[in-house]
Amino acid sequence: MVVGGVSTGALVVFALIVVALVLFVSEVIPNDVTAIGIIFALAALEPWTQVGTRGAISGFANTATITIVAMYMLSAGIQNTGVVQRLGVYLADVTGGSERRALVATVCTTGPIAGFVNNTPVVAVFIPMITDLAEQSGVSPSKLLLPLSYAAILGGTLTLIGTSTNLLASEFAATLLPRGGIGMFEFTVLGVIVLVVGIAYLLTVGRWLTPARIPVDADLVAEFDLEDHLAQLRVGRAAAVIGLTVDEVEEVTEADVSVLQIRRDGEAYVAAETDQRLQEGDVLIVHGSVQAVNRFRENQGLGHLARQGVTEATFAEPDAPDTLARVVVPEHSPFVGERLAETRLLEFHRTTVLAVRHRGKLVRTRFAERRIEAGDMLLVQTTAASIRYFDDTGDLVVVDDPYDRLLAADLEELAPLSPKTPVAIAIMAGVVAVAALDLASIVIAALGGVFCMVVTGCLTPSEAYDSVAWNVIFLLAGVIPLGLAMEATGGAAVIAEGLVATATLLPLVGVLLLFYLVTGLFANVITPVATVVLMIPVAVDAAARLDASGFTFLLAVMFASATSFMTPVGYQTNLMVYGPGGYTFTDFVRVGGPLQFMLAVVTTAGIALLWGLH
Repeated sequence: MVVGGVSTGALVVFALIVVALVLFVSEVIPNDVTAIGIIFALAALEPWTQVGTRGAISGFANTATITIVAMYMLSAGIQNTGVVQRLGVYLADVTGGSERRALVATVCTTGPIAGFVNNTPVVAVFIPMITDLAEQSGVSPSKLLLPLSYAAILGGTLTLIGTSTNLLASEFAATLLPRGGIGMFEFTVLGVIVLVVGIAYLLTVGRWLTPARIPVDADLVAEFDLEDHLAQLRVGRAAAVIGLTVDEVEEVTEADVSVLQIRRDGEAYVAAETDQRLQEGDVLIVHGSVQAVNRFRENQGLGHLARQGVTEATFAEPDAPDTLARVVVPEHSPFVGERLAETRLLEFHRTTVLAVRHRGKLVRTRFAERRIEAGDMLLVQTTAASIRYFDDTGDLVVVDDPYDRLLAADLEELAPLSPKTPVAIAIMAGVVAVAALDLASIVIAALGGVFCMVVTGCLTPSEAYDSVAWNVIFLLAGVIPLGLAMEATGGAAVIAEGLVATATLLPLVGVLLLFYLVTGLFANVITPVATVVLMIPVAVDAAARLDASGFTFLLAVMFASATSFMTPVGYQTNLMVYGPGGYTFTDFVRVGGPLQFMLAVVTTAGIALLWGLH
C-alpha cells in the first residue's frame, strides 16, 4: 500500500523513528533500553518493516559493533599502563602556573591521544588532573574542562578507530558502496585540518567565550550551596542520644538527617565507620534540610553551634579520616540506572552522598529514590580507601583526589607505570599497523589485539569485560537494524528525495553542506550513533539521485556525527565535564555553536577538495 507516494512500511518505520527520537531526547527510559525496544518492534512488525528476527538482531553481529567492543578493551589495556596518568603529571610541570600554557597543554595533548584511544576514558582520566592543573594555575577549572571535551571530540576525527561513528560509517561504506570500507588513515589529512582549526578556535575565540563558572579554589560546600544543609550539633547532658551508636540514632529519629562525623576531644570519627557510642560533649556534623535538622535537634535534645558553620575545611583537617570530594558517574558505571538507595555506597564504600548535580540542576535533599544517570556529579563524604577503590575500578571518576596529592611522595607513586607498558603500547601499535596496511580487517586486528593483551597479562578477562560500555553496545545493536529498515522500506529514499529537491536552489557543494548541518543538529540531540545510522543511507541515496559521489556524502555525515559540540547530551565527554565545570546548557550553545558551524564549512570544503563531488 502506498500513501502519498510513501509505502506503508516506510510510514511504520518513520513512526518507530519518531517514537525512538522522543525517547532518546526525553530519556524517560535509558537509551539502551529504547534500543532493545526498537529490536523487538522491528521484528514484531516484520510484514511492514521487512526486517525479520535475524535482521533485527544483526546489530549484535555487525563488524562495527564487535570492533567497538574490542576497542573499549584495547583502550583499557592502554589505561592500565599509566601512560596517560603520567602525561597528566608532566602537564602540570610544563604549564608552570600559566593559564594559556595550561589551555594549550590540555587541548594539544588530548586531541592526538583521542585519535587512537577511546576518548571517553581519556577524558575520565584527565578530569581530575585538569582540575588540579587549574588550581595550580590559578584559573577556574571551567576554563579548561570544556576545551578538554572538545579537543577529545576533535581528536576522534583523526583515525578510523577514533570514534564509534567512524567505524559505523566504514561498515556502511562496505555495504552500500562498491568501494568497500574506509582505511585506517584514509581521512586523517582532513582530520588533522579539523583538529588544527578546532584547537585554534579553542585557544582564541573559544577561550574568550568559555565562562569561568567555578571560582578558583571554590569551597565545595559553597559550590553546592550546602551552607544551610550542614550543621554542627552538640550533645548536651540531657540529650536523648547519649549511649547510642550513630546507626541507633538514625533508627529512632523521624527526621531525614544523616550524621556524617563525630568529634570528641580533638579527634574525628567517620559516622559510617565507627561504632562509638555518643557521649556528653560530642559534636555531630549532620546533613539535612534546615527543617529536618531543627526537628532532629529538638527531638534529641541537642544544642546548635550556630557560630561554627561547616565548610570544606571541616573535612580537610590533617587528622580527619574523611573528606569531601566530587565524583562523576561515567557511562559504563554499574551505578547508572540505579536509585541512590540501591547503590549501597554508604554500606559498602563508606560514602555518603550530600548533593547531586544533574545537567545543571542541583538536588540536595530527598534524592535516595533518584535514579543515577551518566554524567551526574555527586558531592560525597568519603574516605581515602574508597577514593582509591573508585580510581582503580573506574566506577566513579573522582574529580578531587586530595589523598594522592597529600600522600604521594614522588612521581612513581603518583602515576606509576606498569611493567607491561611497552608490551601494551606495542600491541596497540600492531593493531593500528595491521589495519592500516590492510593485512587484516580492523575487526580481526582489534580482536587479535585483545587476545594479545590478555595472554600477555596487560589485561585480565574481567578487566576486559568491565571496560566495555555495554549500554553503548546495546544502543548500537538497536539502531543499526533501524537503518536497514529505512533502506528496505524505501524510507531513506523518501527523505533523500526531499533533501535532493534543494538542489534546484543550491549548488552541489551547498547540498553537501546542508547534509552536514542537518546531521550535526541531529547528532547534538539524539546521539551521534543513532544519527550516523539514520543519515548515511539517506546521504548515499541522495548522492545517487544527484549523480554525486556517495563516498563524499557519507564522509560529510560521518564527520558531522563525530563532532557534536552544541549540547551536553550530544557527546558523552560533554556530559562528563558538564557537572565538574558547573556549566549551563547555554554554555555549550555559546561556545560550541560557532565551532560547529565553522567546522561545517571547513569540513565540507575539505571533503569537496580532497575527494571531489562526483
